[in-house]
Amino acid sequence: MRNVLGVVGSLRRDSYNRRLLRHAAGVAPERLRITVADDIVRLPLFDEDLEADGLPPEVAAAQGAIRSADGVVIASPEYNFGVPGVLKNFVDWASRPPRRGAFIGKPVLLMGASSGRTGGTVQCQGQLRISLAVLGAHVLPAPPVLVAEAGDKFDGDALVDETAREVSALALGRFLELVDAMSAGAGRREAPSTAAAT
Repeated sequence: MRNVLGVVGSLRRDSYNRRLLRHAAGVAPERLRITVADDIVRLPLFDEDLEADGLPPEVAAAQGAIRSADGVVIASPEYNFGVPGVLKNFVDWASRPPRRGAFIGKPVLLMGASSGRTGGTVQCQGQLRISLAVLGAHVLPAPPVLVAEAGDKFDGDALVDETAREVSALALGRFLELVDAMSAGAGRREAPSTAAAT
């Protein structure tokens, strides 16, 4: 059994991405258990003074949840063609301490749902791929899970669009293969922190 952390990059209670992640948890392969951590991104703004004074409990808990998981699935909207601030802040906290961040060597699957007609969070995912790669994570390269016009793809909490269901199922299967491969591979490598000193 592979235990995976599910992260929603939105604080909205009725977020399409919260629904998408719950769908993924419900249809994941038998050996892939996704635990959706509601509001794990609800953290204080990254501040090295806070870190120096002692990590806030919610930050320490978020870092611990990433470290103890076999992998991470992130489902996020796209705000103004970019990564939502709360999710970027989560990633910045996870990058600490320098060269020993929680994402080092961690398999990651990105998913996204958007109410817009085009893209389906492609810009957000592209930016996340860069940040996570710098942090030493291993992001599944394909297939991209990009759900555009999400208002038409869900019926209540259920993802009803057949193409989106097929793509997400394929991605989850490949993600399990990546998690298995990473778990069987060599130890974690070090990577620099992107949250630079100011």
